[in-house]
Amino acid sequence: MRPDEDTLARRARAFDQLAEIDLSLEAIGIRTAWFAPPGEIGALIAQLRPEAGSRPLIRIGGNGDGGYLVPDDLEGVTSCFSPGVSDCSDFESELARRGIRSFLADASVDGPAEANPLFDFEKRFLGDATDATHMRLADWVSAKADPAETEMILQMDIEGAEYPVLLDTPDEVLRRFRILAIEFHGLGAMMDSDGIRFFRHLFGRLLRHFAVVHIHPNNIGRVARFGVHEVPDIMEFTFHRRDRHVSAGRAGPFPHPLDVRNVADYDDVVLPPCWRL
Repeated sequence: MRPDEDTLARRARAFDQLAEIDLSLEAIGIRTAWFAPPGEIGALIAQLRPEAGSRPLIRIGGNGDGGYLVPDDLEGVTSCFSPGVSDCSDFESELARRGIRSFLADASVDGPAEANPLFDFEKRFLGDATDATHMRLADWVSAKADPAETEMILQMDIEGAEYPVLLDTPDEVLRRFRILAIEFHGLGAMMDSDGIRFFRHLFGRLLRHFAVVHIHPNNIGRVARFGVHEVPDIMEFTFHRRDRHVSAGRAGPFPHPLDVRNVADYDDVVLPPCWRL
């Protein structure tokens, strides 16, 4: 569920005011516990800066929410696991035209936005337990994918549930995906002294096996600011497994020519400079 504009505005104002107070205290040698040390925030952002790869990015899905930029490395990909269906199946439909089947899951809808013989739908949410209404990613993959499949895509937009899902999923399951396209929510908490530890652990796990090749802020979210650091609260990350990725230096330009606003009538949110220097 997307927060309304008043809620987003209040969050942004509160965060900016707290940042100003904290910076004022730091100027006289007092640091509050609420904020993470700026050096830790900067170090994590530096680790997450996108790398260009030898394979160009292509857009899969429609021109709006539900479309993602991924490396042009789909040859040999067999399946896509796509939790979070809502009312759009453009991403999966385009993969189907390439002969790639998709497994979809979302308990909030009765099926994909369109029928396709290459779609397999589960009316359950993804989570960190398997029961009548939820399922673990590892259990889902085990039930649907051939044990020999190691070239798959994970496309995930599940409104904050991505965190328990990723933390619950073993490395050996994550490594079966060649490409991850994930929308992360609540990233402004990276500024928090507890949040920075959480995000450092979470992204550290992913970065062991994957390179960040693209980031696109969702323009429905606000931008948290603390000193020189700016963190859009909602961002789409594309990861490419390291055994397939050949680094070609820093990515750019931002926005990418294939990027499209998630919400057409909202102002664009460009990836801040601290994420792309």
